[in-house]
Order: sequence, then structure tokens, then C-alpha cells
Amino acid sequence: MTTAETSRFVRLRVELVLEVIGPADLTGAALGHIDSDEFMPEDERGHARAAVQEDDAEALAYLVDPFDLVGGVPGVELAQASWSSEQIEYDPTSAEWDLGLDDEDMDEDMGDGEDMDEDGSADENDQVGGGGEQNARRM
Repeated sequence: MTTAETSRFVRLRVELVLEVIGPADLTGAALGHIDSDEFMPEDERGHARAAVQEDDAEALAYLVDPFDLVGGVPGVELAQASWSSEQIEYDPTSAEWDLGLDDEDMDEDMGDGEDMDEDGSADENDQVGGGGEQNARRM
């Protein structure tokens, strides 16, 4: 395929495993973010506050913004983003958590996309637990 025939769009996959070492700090930061969000409707604000107080994954989802990751990258513009967080069981010694997979290994592990939605995101039934999910589209 020539450069003229290739898509201008690139899917960037990032997987992070975070350890919550300060749950009160995380919850406080999420509550502050919710309170300062001028675009959040007031009826949604109460629901969001309750959710982040009950679940660290929800609190994290309110604080993470993919635009912050790529906003300063020259020559690109974020077209669409979807992200989620969930409580998981984590064993860093397990081969399941080897993040050194190349693209071919990742495609095999993900079933070559068979369990993916049309937009390329994982099917919600494949998630381990509950958690927060956010979506954004910037154009």
C-alpha cells in the first residue's frame, strides 16, 4: 500500500496496571475533579460523587483523560477515545501479565479481534469486574 492509500488514523493501545496506595487521596482528587467540572450536569454530579466514593476504579476513570496523553504530540489530533478501569486480581509473576507482547502475540491473546466490538474495543462481557468507563470524542 502506498502512503496515499494508507489511513491517516492510528489506534494506540495502552494497558496500565496501577496499584492504589492512597485510596483516600484518589477519592479526594476525583471528587475535586467532579466538583470543578463546569460541563458536568448537576444531576450527573451527585451520581458521580457517589460512584467515586464507592469504587477506586470509578475514581480513577474520572481522573484519566487520554487527551492529556496525546494533547501535546505534534502533528496529531485526538479523534475519539474510550477508556475504562476495573478492579482486578494481579500477580506480577504470572505470564498473563507479561506486557512485553508483540502485536502478533497480542492479536492471538485477544482472539484476533473476535471478541472485539465494531469500534475495536473489548466486549464488555470480557471484563473481570466493575469499574468506571469514560468516552470522549474531540474534533
